[in-house]
Amino acid sequence: MCDRHGEGSPDMNDRDGTDGIDGMDRKLNDKDDKSKDKDGKEPLRVGVAVRKRRRALHLTLAAVSARSGLSVPFLSQIENERARPSMRSLERVADALETTAVELLAASDTARTVDLVRAGDSSGLTPFPGVRPLVRGHHQLHAMEFTGDQDAGREYQHRNDELMYVVEGACQVEAEGRAYRLESGDALFLSGGVRHRWRAVTEETRILVVAVGEHIHATSEPPSPGH
Repeated sequence: MCDRHGEGSPDMNDRDGTDGIDGMDRKLNDKDDKSKDKDGKEPLRVGVAVRKRRRALHLTLAAVSARSGLSVPFLSQIENERARPSMRSLERVADALETTAVELLAASDTARTVDLVRAGDSSGLTPFPGVRPLVRGHHQLHAMEFTGDQDAGREYQHRNDELMYVVEGACQVEAEGRAYRLESGDALFLSGGVRHRWRAVTEETRILVVAVGEHIHATSEPPSPGH
């Protein structure tokens, strides 16, 4: 079903409020929307990327709402840069749009070449507690820091390679039918296509996850001569 709204125009339901937890997200983020980061730059936003992806799939806001469980007004606020979603809400939007939160973040900013992420910087988002993006922009590499007693409760399968490194604490990982316990200083490499799930087992756990971007078609073939 095709989108009836013009490019960049607000949706009819923009004037309405939101409800529940996501309504709280909107209220908090409306206040944050006027803020800038420590370097005086406008914080990273995802509205344009969300709208572009939705329209590429020929979905209406109502369809995305049904898939994600988020209200149409809240989704419209996100697309029109009037609200920034929490990481949890962004993941729900990404699932509804058949992509990932990392991809939506990457598609939101393609101009960065050198970018410093300070401790405590949430990259312009109100993050899901204990989750912090460490790389912003559309790059070949992305990285996330997870702190606390995390349990994603879902299985992952990424296109490209991924590395998990336990900075402190411990976590349990299930991959390819085997269980692994990782402790401080341990690193687990997962090649592209491996299905896996993980959870932190202590409150002080801090994990660094580094991966090749989903948009990269990595290959194991050696480069051709002259490259």
